[in-house]
Amino acid sequence: MAKRLYGQLCPVARSLDLLGERWTLLIVRELLLGPKRFKELLAVLPAMGTNRLAERLQALEQAAVVVRRPLPGAAELRAYELTPVGEGLRPILIQLAAWGSSLPADADLDPGSARADLIALYRAETRPAGPVGAPATAQFHVGDQLFHLRAEGTSLRVRSGPAPTADIRVETDLDTFQQLVTAELTPAEAAERGSAHLHGDPETLTRLLTLLRGAP
Repeated sequence: MAKRLYGQLCPVARSLDLLGERWTLLIVRELLLGPKRFKELLAVLPAMGTNRLAERLQALEQAAVVVRRPLPGAAELRAYELTPVGEGLRPILIQLAAWGSSLPADADLDPGSARADLIALYRAETRPAGPVGAPATAQFHVGDQLFHLRAEGTSLRVRSGPAPTADIRVETDLDTFQQLVTAELTPAEAAERGSAHLHGDPETLTRLLTLLRGAP
């Protein structure tokens, strides 16, 4: 089926010609967390199907929003990542997330579909700008999700997958992770009740969670 375009010179219409197709912005959302291979994108967006995913990625490549590159140390494997043009969508998607969080949630939505990595990403991107102190990394294993949080310079960065090195590794469930992020639980309390297993420096985790909350 031929793609239906708005046929207007208006920049909003031209943006929607590329990004308004169903699933496209969710592909960009996933790539905000770092490069991903085709099968990794399909795993987090299974309802797309391989043909639609391939079609959307091709359109994003042609528009120079994403690029497909060999993975470091594994030239035979390729992953999709955002170009500088694609990175320009980061603040737009973060604002969409902030706006969407104010909408009433459909009762039919599965609360288990919430994702810790996206919760961390949105918080990291909306925290007040400023120095984050000494560089530090925390790796989180929340249910079947594995991601890491890196503080360095003036930024907090959330990325998919394991950290090359980590000051603290945390294994927990989504409910506990949310309580840690909102300060309903301290890392020590979560560890004491057995809902979180900490391996490394707990003070680093406390500092990174405080930064993630945007607290002074």
